[in-house]
Amino acid sequence: MEESNQTFIEFANEWLKINKDSKDVKPGTIRVRVHEIGKWLPYLSRLKLKNITRKRYQDALIDLKDQGYSDSTMSGINRTGRMIFRKALEMELIKKDPTEFAYLKKDKKTIEQLKEEEIPKYLEKEELALFLETAMDYGLEHDYLMFLILSYTGIRVGELVSLKWKDVDFVNHTISITKTYYNPNNNTLEYLLVTPKTKKSRRKIIVDEEIINALKEHKEVQDQIIKQLGDGYYNKDFIFAKMERQHGYPIVIKTVQNRMARLLSLAELNTNLTPHSLRHTHTSLLAEAGVALEQIMDRLGHSDDQITKDVYLHVTQEMKKEASHKFGQLMRSLR
Repeated sequence: MEESNQTFIEFANEWLKINKDSKDVKPGTIRVRVHEIGKWLPYLSRLKLKNITRKRYQDALIDLKDQGYSDSTMSGINRTGRMIFRKALEMELIKKDPTEFAYLKKDKKTIEQLKEEEIPKYLEKEELALFLETAMDYGLEHDYLMFLILSYTGIRVGELVSLKWKDVDFVNHTISITKTYYNPNNNTLEYLLVTPKTKKSRRKIIVDEEIINALKEHKEVQDQIIKQLGDGYYNKDFIFAKMERQHGYPIVIKTVQNRMARLLSLAELNTNLTPHSLRHTHTSLLAEAGVALEQIMDRLGHSDDQITKDVYLHVTQEMKKEASHKFGQLMRSLR
């Protein structure tokens, strides 16, 4: 068997095309893979596949980790690298798989790193796009709208399930948060609507047009059901109302948790995440977009919250590290 002279970038593009043509691979997954391949390009791009040694692959992993990427991000980068080289091995383009004995570097735990481990897990933007696409394609009743609102607003899950149509201003594109849902026994009929835990939690959030349009579509479907069921529908104006059995009652929080676990599994994302993780995801993406901490706290309904501050600080520090790394790469390329 004669090894191929293909470069890493050439074969990576070929591998992506194979994946794109597969009916089993969702477009969102492809976007994540493209993002992860991008992390490999500074190290392997122009090298021939056959010349990429285990040491070179491992050194690249170590350098990427030293840039401060999280364990979950590194796991994704390594997984994509392994899939590419295993496909090359399967196609007999190379004789040895350079990823075979690769390991992901674990730093010694400093006080700062232990503190970082306390930062809640959240989805990176590519992962969020994949999650929402999975909800759109494979979600059950309410799923896409629920998770779109949670991730685009950062509201709490109790605030979500207690939302009523009167809370939505379709003209000014706002949602008012005035209450939360209390139901410790998860009994659909025994819910309570209570005031938010702090004054700051009562707030009006400006939302994206995509949410407004999705709400309009949902309302049309719901109105048809109310019309069909008449008095058989418990009509208390809930947006996320049950459409089967106990029609009209708000869905329980446990349902949202179960639905999220199902979609995370389908999307092959971290199944330890919860609906509250989408609140941290919203925080991280606002920080990445350059929104000030005070504005984020106001949007989330926080007067003071250390976890939100920790997530914000973590993301902005990562951005600074990346800026420094890019500058270093630029200068090295001039030598």
